[in-house]
Amino acid sequence: MAKFKTSFLDYIKTHNLTGIKAGNTRENFLNIWMVVVQDRVFARSWGFAERSWFHSFSQGAEGAILAGASIVAVRGVLPEDLKELTNSINQAYLDKYDTGGDNSFYAKGIIEPEHIKFTMEFIPLNQL
Repeated sequence: MAKFKTSFLDYIKTHNLTGIKAGNTRENFLNIWMVVVQDRVFARSWGFAERSWFHSFSQGAEGAILAGASIVAVRGVLPEDLKELTNSINQAYLDKYDTGGDNSFYAKGIIEPEHIKFTMEFIPLNQL
């Protein structure tokens, strides 16, 4: 399986927002929360809209992640080992985003069962 470059993973680890674009009809990147667990990149959808990045990736669309000046083409997959990784992903969200104020509300919310079902792993297709 393809792996992300260390510098790309480091960007995601140290920046609160990372750009995502699902499919080839979107012009702009949407900034979302992403976490790195075991050198793998994950994101959870906060909203459950049918036209979301999550649903586009779920339906097989390819897309891209923008991290600083790096753009990596990706496909999104539902992790087969989500059950085993859920605690680690939850902790990564809390460690990175539970910084008080409004962030705490969202950080604690994103680890609730209804959001866990909307966990996406990103697999690099190439690194530009």
